[in-house]
Amino acid sequence: MPVIDGKPAGPPRPGPRHLIAVGAALSAGFGLAVQSRLNGELGARLGDGIAASLDTTAMGLTALLVAVPAFPAGRRGLRRARSAVRAGDLRWWHFCGGLGGALLVAGQGISVRELGVAVFTVAVVGGTAAGGIVADWRGLGPGGPRAVTPARFGGALLCVAAVAISGSGRLGAQGALGLVALPVLAGFAVAIQSGLNARVALAAGSPWPATVINFVVAWFALALAAAIEWAVRGFPGWRPDGVSWLYSAGFLGIAVIAVTTAVVRRVGVLVFGLAAVTGQLLGAAAIDLVVPGPRPTGSTMIGIGITIVAVLIAARPPGPRSG
Repeated sequence: MPVIDGKPAGPPRPGPRHLIAVGAALSAGFGLAVQSRLNGELGARLGDGIAASLDTTAMGLTALLVAVPAFPAGRRGLRRARSAVRAGDLRWWHFCGGLGGALLVAGQGISVRELGVAVFTVAVVGGTAAGGIVADWRGLGPGGPRAVTPARFGGALLCVAAVAISGSGRLGAQGALGLVALPVLAGFAVAIQSGLNARVALAAGSPWPATVINFVVAWFALALAAAIEWAVRGFPGWRPDGVSWLYSAGFLGIAVIAVTTAVVRRVGVLVFGLAAVTGQLLGAAAIDLVVPGPRPTGSTMIGIGITIVAVLIAARPPGPRSG
């Protein structure tokens, strides 16, 4: 351990920028909780969760296609991203992060109404924790590989335990296991998405190209899923009268992805994911308490508490290396 003024130095403390980044991740997580509720409610009203996700994604994509090229910074970022591809600094698979976003919003439209925002969010946590470890270990983010410390691994295991506890009160219902598995898989994919988005943002010098590309990829993925669903089940024939405000979920998605691409580079995929999840959990519990729908059970609240403890453990900066 290093010695300062004759005394052993403790672990490095996070600086102001680190704390601001974690605070931004918390805010992004709260926005995701609200987005989950909006997409879930829209999916229930339209009778088709995938169609609801496709519609809100289209709203966000339209706004981005209009706004980003209209500003010099947006055009410059898109040109830099294209140049990075030509130079070999970015590969085609770096632009596939939108698949994770597509899976998340589809899960919101399909699962939230039945599970409630809190259970859905805790299930996303388990996947995010596992995906964050994989993304950091493989160096998918711009910061390169990050060590999977005992604290990070232990925090991830606690998150998985929280999923099991939180969802235990709802797994008895028919089809509930699949409804819980979907957000777990979505959380894993979103953690991978965070690392890929951050790498694109670094190459482009701006978070907006990654955000635009994410929405394009997500929209095409959801359009394909909807086409397959409608070919098998038939067109749902929904009527979206009186629910126009629910489509604002797409705009929340823009803000969340932009924050993600800007913050992951500083704190890493796992810490960002777990900090964002804390914001999600607090927002989800508040939403489920005040909005009609499934109420948080005792097991759900225990799961939320365990998850917050897991975030605090995993977010601790590693101590100095010995030797």
